[in-house]
Amino acid sequence: MSNPLDLSGRSVLVTGASSGIGRETCALLSTLGARVVLVGRDRARLEATWRALTGEGHVVEVFDLTNLDEIPKWLQGITAVTGPLRGVVHAAGMHAAVPAAMLTPQKLEQVLRINVGAAAMLARAFRQRNCSAPDSSIVFVSSVAGIAGSAGISAYAASKAALIGLARALAMEFAPLRIRVNCVVPGWVQGEMLERFRAQLTPQQFQAIEAMHPLGIGKPGDVANGIAFLLADSGGWITGSALIVDGGYTAH
Repeated sequence: MSNPLDLSGRSVLVTGASSGIGRETCALLSTLGARVVLVGRDRARLEATWRALTGEGHVVEVFDLTNLDEIPKWLQGITAVTGPLRGVVHAAGMHAAVPAAMLTPQKLEQVLRINVGAAAMLARAFRQRNCSAPDSSIVFVSSVAGIAGSAGISAYAASKAALIGLARALAMEFAPLRIRVNCVVPGWVQGEMLERFRAQLTPQQFQAIEAMHPLGIGKPGDVANGIAFLLADSGGWITGSALIVDGGYTAH
């Protein structure tokens, strides 16, 4: 019997590959047989991820995704070497804990640029001729912040909600091209982003966040499992969805 999670022979590009969910996604995809294109801004950290991967054919690509205009041409250059991709995962992102009273246009634009703008331009680039293979998949990493209100993170929450809307619209537009578009919606998971956020909170505030996850704070690998499910044939009849992986955070 065939394994619906088997990604053997498929090339998948993963942004944010140097840490957290992106790094764990790269590791999991490699064990499932995929050839991974690791994208981030720090070569040393990307190469550390690369050395931990299973299999061969993985590629490190240092690129700043805030250069939105350059993304289509850059992706064409990658696929000229790798061949058409079967998947793109946008795990790169910026968290901003900024109360509305302190939010500036510059900070808002910075958050939206990497979290939403880069996602939109990656999708545009992916649909170019010879950049995507038939029956391919895009997965955006959203957040429960985009569907459940929380004080002090309005810019971040807006960007993550926008990803869900973007995925649904693109799912309709890209369906004739046989490109599926979905989001995975994580709760809080262990990692650098959580630790930076935790440093801004009192112990009581962080305990309250922990208590909102009935199954506890998650691990990056928990989210990577959902991403792999959506990328592979297991998600072959799923598009325009938002797969919640949050330890019960939004079940309240």
